[in-house]
Amino acid sequence: MSQELIKRIVSSIILIPVALFFIIKGTFLFIFFISMCFCIIAYEWNMMRRNKSYYFLGILFLFFSFFTIYELRFNSGDNYINLLIITIICVATDIGGYIFGKLFKGPKLTKLSPNKTYAGMVGGYFLSLISVSVSSEYFKFEFSIDWLFLTLLVSSVSQLGDIIISYFKRLSKIKDTGKIIPGHGGLLDRVDGMIFAFPFAWIILTIGIF
Repeated sequence: MSQELIKRIVSSIILIPVALFFIIKGTFLFIFFISMCFCIIAYEWNMMRRNKSYYFLGILFLFFSFFTIYELRFNSGDNYINLLIITIICVATDIGGYIFGKLFKGPKLTKLSPNKTYAGMVGGYFLSLISVSVSSEYFKFEFSIDWLFLTLLVSSVSQLGDIIISYFKRLSKIKDTGKIIPGHGGLLDRVDGMIFAFPFAWIILTIGIF
């Protein structure tokens, strides 16, 4: 097992429970947590794309993304459950994509993100569905056909977000957006799918599609 993979696993073991703690705890701690995350991600975006014409569009999108995170946490009928499940879908998608991609390799998904494979895409869908199914047992909600489609859609948007940020990194000729997380790179590297998935989920939940 490579040193990079060990760092990635250890960082994930630490970060995932910390993020879940702040989501569940809510109130001031959660607001402080997402504010710090926003500042770090905005800084990484600034360092990567500050001289480009669409830089401010990126900042505006980040504001909107974090606004939807706040809305999902505090103005959701299910309190923190919707935000928690969306987070679980994104994390599971990322982990499933990484594991299946490393194990099965195979054809590349797109030139925009050369590390993405079809096997990784399937792995992302597979682990996200398993994770939501297990979560439904723990949080006492029915894993209905609506949840199945919502999981697949959110996982798709999360994977698309990952590809979009990878594209911007290639334009900037960098591998990672930062070095704050050992084995992962920058914070934006780890939440690239989430910053697209949260607005998408908030919109479809708000207009009542699911």
